[in-house]
Amino acid sequence: MDQVKIDQSFVRDVLSDPNDAAIVRTILALAKSLDLEVVAEGVETTGQLSFLRLHGCEGFQGYLFGRPGPVGEMDVFLHPHR
Repeated sequence: MDQVKIDQSFVRDVLSDPNDAAIVRTILALAKSLDLEVVAEGVETTGQLSFLRLHGCEGFQGYLFGRPGPVGEMDVFLHPHR
């Protein structure tokens, strides 16, 4: 195992629920001590992103970055000027 994901249920309320914030900080600290990458799921606001970055998270998924789409459209997304 080289990566751990933070479930969106914790990310969703990270700014309003002290327990979720504590869980996220604990996951990030544990992952760092085990030299694991972390991906936070369900990032939808800049506030959530700021909190996660502040506490050392470097991987993110969520609507803040874009909606899910067909695999065939990834090339257009990654290389828009082709």
